[in-house]
Amino acid sequence: MKLLVFQHIACEHPGALRAYLQEDGVEWDAVQLDEGQPIPNLSNYDALWVMGGPMDVWDVVEHPWLVEEKAAIRQWVQELRKPFLGLCLGHQLLADSLGGTCGPARPPEIGILDVSLTAAAGQDPVFAGLPQTQKCLQWHSVEVAQPPEETVILASSPDCRIQAMRVGDCAWSAQYHVELEPDTILNWGAVPEYAKALELSLGAGAHETMDGQAAQHMMEFAEVSRGLYSNFMKVARGFS
Repeated sequence: MKLLVFQHIACEHPGALRAYLQEDGVEWDAVQLDEGQPIPNLSNYDALWVMGGPMDVWDVVEHPWLVEEKAAIRQWVQELRKPFLGLCLGHQLLADSLGGTCGPARPPEIGILDVSLTAAAGQDPVFAGLPQTQKCLQWHSVEVAQPPEETVILASSPDCRIQAMRVGDCAWSAQYHVELEPDTILNWGAVPEYAKALELSLGAGAHETMDGQAAQHMMEFAEVSRGLYSNFMKVARGFS
């Protein structure tokens, strides 16, 4: 199996999922779109992951490469019909690329918060078996407002109805982060856009507080990331 990863800022890589890829001997290539790296021939890959980033799905003037990325996501899901996983911005890009809409999250969700799986998640091949309620890292001020056609909502929270979804039979995404490592929050807090959003939402000193909260839940984060990864890869191998 060969995996393609779209990245939008260097610090938002697959994180803890990289260790699982290494254990399984999965070959993967990362394309740093914000640095101008071109999207390769999609037919050479078996699965696509799209990670997070500080830009929004509508920022096509400031980041014109978003147009090509959305076209690639449409091609991947609708034409090639291969396994897709999007996280945070990747979740929003999946919706936007396939005819859904995104808009401001009111209020923004930032912090170590709970999400709950829907009843449909219990029958989903990627989300089945994951904890019904789980702690996760949220760091977003945009949400999926209207999902694309053929969407099944797999997780929700009190402030965000579409926390995770499946679109059709080959694309999954989550608004929240499952890929945390011990240094993730400190690294992301060095990004000016993220630091500003964090302090506006939670006040001064929130960075260190959130890092401390995350440290208490690292075993839970690892359980969820391992389960999601294992389920996704099992499904992806079935497409090969």
